[in-house]
Amino acid sequence: MYQTLEIEHHNRVATVWMNRPDVHNAFDETLIAELTAACEALDVDDNVRVVVLAGRGKSFSAGADLNWMKRAAQNGVEDNLRDARALARMLRVLAEMKKPTIARVQGAALGGGTGLTAACDIAVASTKAVFATSEVKFGIIPAAISPYVVRAIGARQSYRYFQSAERIDALRARELGLVHEAVEPEQLDAKVQEIVDALIQGGPLSQAAAKDLIRAVDNKPINDAVVEDTAQRIAGLRATPEAQDGLSAFLDKRQPGWLA
Repeated sequence: MYQTLEIEHHNRVATVWMNRPDVHNAFDETLIAELTAACEALDVDDNVRVVVLAGRGKSFSAGADLNWMKRAAQNGVEDNLRDARALARMLRVLAEMKKPTIARVQGAALGGGTGLTAACDIAVASTKAVFATSEVKFGIIPAAISPYVVRAIGARQSYRYFQSAERIDALRARELGLVHEAVEPEQLDAKVQEIVDALIQGGPLSQAAAKDLIRAVDNKPINDAVVEDTAQRIAGLRATPEAQDGLSAFLDKRQPGWLA
């Protein structure tokens, strides 16, 4: 079905493998379109609870394919704008999925690969992983990935790394907030599974609502409007069948319906 992706399903978890190992999973127009379509399809698949984004081979993703970028540089402004919008949309679709997403980063995640890592809800990296916002080395800027990277590491750190393009190892990435966990390579899959197991325990509608809640309150002043919005959100959610089942299951010492 896909030229650049492989999708594996196991126990309600979909693992989306970027499958261009010969070019370090760099993305071109085909991978961008296919990853967008895959995220949209998985987000409405009731059989999927968690989505893991991974890369075949040594690298997670080396970012944009340089041959694709070279072709784009020879095109006019309108063609470049179309490509840039497609990339920005891919990242947004990934970032705004209703389901929990995990980046499994085993190796290099450069440029757009750093952006994919930041766009996922959770990131787990091998200690062999390395990150960089390397775009200035090519005379461009990390425009499409910037909302997600700045959200992850903050403006202050972004001023440094967007301009210096320094390599960031996994432990430094964890310090910066780009990844949540940095583990030895042989422990990578076990750590991802540990987080998947925790995510499966939560209600799917409440997890989607939690993601929307974060976007609603992040960097907002705590004023009457924000306080009222949070009250409205919890009041509405408590009335849903999922919440009623979850609370009853806890009191009755049974599993909620979403674990059945």
